[in-house]
Amino acid sequence: MEPMQDTDLNDLIRAEGLPDGFRDLAARLYGTLTWRIMSEVQARGRPVLVGLCGPQGSGKSTGALVLRRMLSRRGLRTAILSIDDLYLTRAERRVLAEQIHPLLATRGPPGTHDIGLGEAVIGALLAGESLPLPTFDKAADERRARADWPWFEGPADVVLFEGWCVGARPQDEADLATPINTLERDEDPDGTWRRFVNSALAAYQPLFARLDVLVQLRPPSFDVVAGWRREQEAKLRERTGAGMSDAAIDRFVAHYERLTRDIMEEMPVRADVVAQLDETRGLVAVSEPGQSPSLWP
Repeated sequence: MEPMQDTDLNDLIRAEGLPDGFRDLAARLYGTLTWRIMSEVQARGRPVLVGLCGPQGSGKSTGALVLRRMLSRRGLRTAILSIDDLYLTRAERRVLAEQIHPLLATRGPPGTHDIGLGEAVIGALLAGESLPLPTFDKAADERRARADWPWFEGPADVVLFEGWCVGARPQDEADLATPINTLERDEDPDGTWRRFVNSALAAYQPLFARLDVLVQLRPPSFDVVAGWRREQEAKLRERTGAGMSDAAIDRFVAHYERLTRDIMEEMPVRADVVAQLDETRGLVAVSEPGQSPSLWP
């Protein structure tokens, strides 16, 4: 397929404020993914739903913006929805914390999203409708008022659904028995929280089953995730003046550890595209079903 042109990359890097080193990843991964998605739209003759899964700080949000820009340049109207924008309100999470387990006050794991809202929004987008897209204010830890949601003018040709657990599957019950970190050992010793999260993830499966393409951004190890999250938090502090300490980040990431590790291990055999990243988020190799890992293009 035709590679991305230098002029496209230069414009994209300037427009999105990306580091120059992003050029290689954009050309070899997102440029080629653009053509893959275009082929899906043409072959299916309808809007396609593309899932982009990766741990915190892996570049999902940036990748979705890049893909939207590349697809737009080729005439495809693209909507982006993050699973983060489906978080329950603080009041709703407070109820879960009081009724089920205190750890459910913290946003992130399955069970802390309004999956019904996600189904309604994605269903409307795939039906060609125009609508406001929900957004979540992470600095305030609260969903924004509906009046402040950005308007998407349809119809969409492509819907990019990005998030750390997009496409994830529940673990076997036996795998939940042993705590995976200090948070689980000290604050969920009887497994109530992790069993609830795992059970809640089952309710996400009908939405995930609608994915036409699942792309996984796979880190070299879980150990890099906290560092990537610290980088995200530093940018948030620059924009808003608010943010978590390193200790708070480590505790926050611990809420995600169990499922992130499971995704890293089980998803590569079924994802449509697996992009193996290094510690700096550089592209090491790309795998597709039935193919050996390679570099794109």
